[in-house]
Amino acid sequence: MSDFVTAYAPASIGNVGVGFDMLGLALSGAGDRVQARRTDGDSVTVAEVRGLDGELHPHLSTKADENTASIAAQALWDVHGDAGGVELKVLKGLPLQSGMGSSAASAVAAAVAVNALLPSPLAVEELLPFALEGEKYASGGIHADNVAPSLFGGLVLCPEVLLPEIIRLPTPAGVSAVLLYPDLQVNTAQARKALPKSVSMKLWLDQQGLLAGFIHACASDDIELIGRTLRDVIIEPHRKDAVSCFDDVVAAAMRVGALGCTLSGSGPSIFALCKDSDAANIASVMEQECRAGGTACQSWVSSMSAPGAHIEA
Repeated sequence: MSDFVTAYAPASIGNVGVGFDMLGLALSGAGDRVQARRTDGDSVTVAEVRGLDGELHPHLSTKADENTASIAAQALWDVHGDAGGVELKVLKGLPLQSGMGSSAASAVAAAVAVNALLPSPLAVEELLPFALEGEKYASGGIHADNVAPSLFGGLVLCPEVLLPEIIRLPTPAGVSAVLLYPDLQVNTAQARKALPKSVSMKLWLDQQGLLAGFIHACASDDIELIGRTLRDVIIEPHRKDAVSCFDDVVAAAMRVGALGCTLSGSGPSIFALCKDSDAANIASVMEQECRAGGTACQSWVSSMSAPGAHIEA
């Protein structure tokens, strides 16, 4: 058996408010690690899953067909692996059902780690379909808005109609992302079922206009336009009530200078974009407001150009 290689994949902000299922942003400071090594077996196995405390994870399965890491790894190995098998160790740095791309990060880290074991490793762009297989198990569909930014880093446009092609978007100078994780859980698959099956043409046009304006604002460093366009008029109204502190946290962030503030993915995490100079204060105020409502929390401040997944030395 060979030595383990370790891959790290960062957390991500799905939807980024304006781009449901098609816009994602990598987040530095939090993520998952997957260790992989070749074995004499004939498939991908999971030796263990551990949490941040170093203990065996109480909720995640080590069954190869029930873990996003091993599902992604097996998909890659089936197509490009040679003789033998692969053993994984999953080191979870992200809370489950957090709106931080937890399942995606494990899938991405596994794909990157196993890729390093191949006789001829693939280019990073070629790993996306395999990581998506893992994410599909968790979310019930092909949604790349967490997988793609975790894999590639930065701000990524990844509508299903274009997959496996994605578009890496420019990010604005001087703008940071602040993410608050309240100690709550929101099941992504269940949250999707609560969404309306149809919306009015007016709402659809409004959201498309906001998405187009937001992308242009990021590309042109137009901070004022970011503030006008970072809004979700379709999804947020149906999801925010699942996060008890949402309205208070958003109001507090906007009072102290956030450009916009809304759910990360399906929640419960809440993110804001802001000027770099305001980020630390906004993170503090969001935490204070969340705790004032009786919910424990933690926050991260990240560049909008955070790096994607990589092999650790």
